[in-house]
Order: sequence, then C-alpha cells, then structure tokens
Amino acid sequence: MQEKKYTPYGNQKQENLIKKNKKNSQHILSGYKPVMEVLEKEPNKIDHLYLRKGRNIKESSRILSLCKEHSIRHTVVGDDVLHRLCDNVNHQGIAARLREVGYVPYEHLLETAFEAPLPLIVALDQVLDPGNVGTLVRTMYAMGAAGLVVPKHNSAFLGAGASRSAAGSLERLPIAEVVNLARSVELAEKSGYTAYYADMHGKNALLQETQEGLRFPALLVLGSEEKGVRQGVRNHCSCALSIPFLREFDSLNVAQAGAVLLASFFQAHSKRFACEMNETQVPAK
Repeated sequence: MQEKKYTPYGNQKQENLIKKNKKNSQHILSGYKPVMEVLEKEPNKIDHLYLRKGRNIKESSRILSLCKEHSIRHTVVGDDVLHRLCDNVNHQGIAARLREVGYVPYEHLLETAFEAPLPLIVALDQVLDPGNVGTLVRTMYAMGAAGLVVPKHNSAFLGAGASRSAAGSLERLPIAEVVNLARSVELAEKSGYTAYYADMHGKNALLQETQEGLRFPALLVLGSEEKGVRQGVRNHCSCALSIPFLREFDSLNVAQAGAVLLASFFQAHSKRFACEMNETQVPAK
C-alpha cells in the first residue's frame, strides 16, 4: 500500500496558496511586535494573518480576538509553513500578508462614479485569479470606468501578480472592498444605479438593441469562470447580460468577458453623450 503524502496544510490547494504567498514575500510582515503594531493601529492593511499552532494562549487569544473584531482572515499553521512563508526569517510564530493597494469607502465610490468618463462600477464575485483581475483593471482604467468593487473574503489577492498585469493602473483606479457583495449591489440600486450581472449562458445577448437600452450610472457584476455570479447577488440585480457567441465555445475568463462587456457600455454611453451634446448646442446665427 502506497504511503500518502500530506502537506503542512493537509491538502494541495492550501500548499499552492503558500507558494503564491512566497512569490509575494515582499508583502509578508513577520514578528510579534511588528504584526501587533499593524493589527492594533492599521488593521485594514492586513489581508491575511498566519498564526503558529501552540503559541502562548494569552497572546493567541488577543490576536484572534482582534482578527475577529476587524474581520481579518486568519489561519493557524505549523512552524514549517511559517518558515517557508517568511523565507526562514525569525517570525516568532506570527506573520501577516499585507495589502498592496489602498481602498476607498464604497459609499464614496458610489457618490463619485458620476464624475468618471464612463459612470460604470464593476464588482467581482468570488474571482480568485490575480492576473485576470489585473488585466481587467487595466482595461477598466483605459476605458474610463469609475472603479472596482471586491469582496473582503473569497477574492483575489491584489498583490504583485495583479499589479504586473495591471501595468500601473491598479494604483490609479478607485477600488472599494465590501463585506457583503449582495447588500452592496442592493445599496447601489437604492442609490440610483442600474445593476447588471454577466450570465455567459443566458438568453439576454448584448446585441445592438440591448446595448442601446443600457442605463447609467451602472454597476456590472462579474463572476468566476467556473461558477458565475451567485444567486444571492443576482437577486439584487435588475438585468442579466450575456455575450453572443457565433461559434460553439465554453466560456471566457473574467478579464476577456469583462473587456467585451465594458466595450458595450462604453459605446452605449459615448452615443448617448454625443446625442446630448448635439441637443444642447445652440445653432449659429
């Protein structure tokens, strides 16, 4: 009987997570005092906290209490995992992965989106690939979109991988982080936005007549390639949009689908803006 091999986390998926974190090691903060300093004074800078099994119970209770208070993702791991995560630096049983980008309040994004060249906010529902998010952000910034919304949990880490794909736009595009995406979509609708969601296998293909009916300001929710947008989020959207395929094909990733949909919103808004300008022009005497 062949002996099973177990990773420090217990499965290959979590082992891959450690490898990704190691690639972003410049964003790993280790050591009890440095991590506690950030945890107590600037908890919003921490994306994920790693705590060694068997740490001092009193200290661990304090750390876990702060994580719960500030809704910080945390994982209890073995000493060997922390050594690898911190490149064998003395970590004292604790390490934190820091965020690379700053976030704007969601309410502020809703208030200022009207000022963007394209008054469209894109929200991501459980999209986990940093490269795809970075590529999408690059397209959004170029086309004048107002900003991006990402969930606090179950979303891609916006670190070095996303930054490389975004080619400098990740630091320029306003990004908001929310705890509950469904409620955030509901708030957008109540604030005067029309919320759409991408449904790659839906019947409402984004053809010319659909494009002309797009309303602004708008919020567009994009889901993962595998699962799409969750039903709980869909329930708060006004309309589904799908991309018409002229050949049999499975699906597009979120960056590809997002670019196609963004182009449709861009064209719709540009035509509407041109019509409004023509109507307000005073004929020359």
